[in-house]
Amino acid sequence: MAMKLGLMAGYWGAMPPPDLVSVAQQAEALGYWGYFTAEAWGSDAFTPLAWIGAQTKSIKLGTAIIQISARTPTSAAMHALTLDHLSKGRLILGLGVSGPQVVEGWYGRPFSKPLARTREYISIMRQVMAREAPVMNDGPHYPIPYPADAIGSWGLGKPLKPITHPLRSDIPIFLGAEGPKNVKLAAELCDGWYPLFYSPFREKVYQESIANRPEGFEILCPVSMNVTNDLDSGRIAVKQNIALYVGGMGSRDRNFHNALVARMGFADAAKKIQDLYLQGRKTEAVAAVPDKLVDEVSLVGPKEMIRDRLAAWEESAATGLLVWPKTSDDLATFAEVVLG
Repeated sequence: MAMKLGLMAGYWGAMPPPDLVSVAQQAEALGYWGYFTAEAWGSDAFTPLAWIGAQTKSIKLGTAIIQISARTPTSAAMHALTLDHLSKGRLILGLGVSGPQVVEGWYGRPFSKPLARTREYISIMRQVMAREAPVMNDGPHYPIPYPADAIGSWGLGKPLKPITHPLRSDIPIFLGAEGPKNVKLAAELCDGWYPLFYSPFREKVYQESIANRPEGFEILCPVSMNVTNDLDSGRIAVKQNIALYVGGMGSRDRNFHNALVARMGFADAAKKIQDLYLQGRKTEAVAAVPDKLVDEVSLVGPKEMIRDRLAAWEESAATGLLVWPKTSDDLATFAEVVLG
């Protein structure tokens, strides 16, 4: 089946990109299905989508992802229903738990029980969007109303329904997930899933976790794409990214990305990359990333080679690709190669 194509804008660096609107408008004209933003500890994911949505007409507006520790679930739902109204139903609400360094170091929240927190968060947002009854949750992570006997409570909280009627009661909710249990949660509760590293050649890695996904479940895969005749040079940026995540994210004992690459069949390489990275030997860590891994999770090479490799993606469970074009030429070339 034909793949959907999304533009992954990510989060901002030191300053906003100067061509934010023109890039989104060009992507829409070229047939990109969606425009996706992210957040870390700088720019937020919602505001750029409001800006883009006001100056485009049809392209989907997706968060990939908002971090659940950044907002209460009712606050996230308010953002979502507001933006969905303003964009006339174009929002895709992608969320995720992030990692303990960001959650505890930036948001000042505990990282424990990420699966249980996510389940409660989604349940509350679904209640807001349905607007069938006052929102209530008796779970330990997001109690609504706030318990009258809890520390600091005035005991005056009462269940409420949103004042604004959501445009859609079924705003699509996607989950960014890596671990088998978290991916299974996405297939159980959500409308779609963002993998981090996905190989259409090793679908057994996720096969059990997504076995019970509902009909129409989307799997939108962030994929590094580089159309070039110089394979070795083209792989470098991908290797740098993989080395950072596999080697430098998290601690030695708790690195979800490292564990994923190991499950994909590259355990020895994952260990070596991490050892080198944590020793400060980053150049060697990048060199230790196998070409085979790069070629499976990205699209690098001449147009003809990429088109051949796209066949595996089209035959896989994946339903779309999210790409990072660096220039206007990249934007057009990626559309030409993927969409034809």
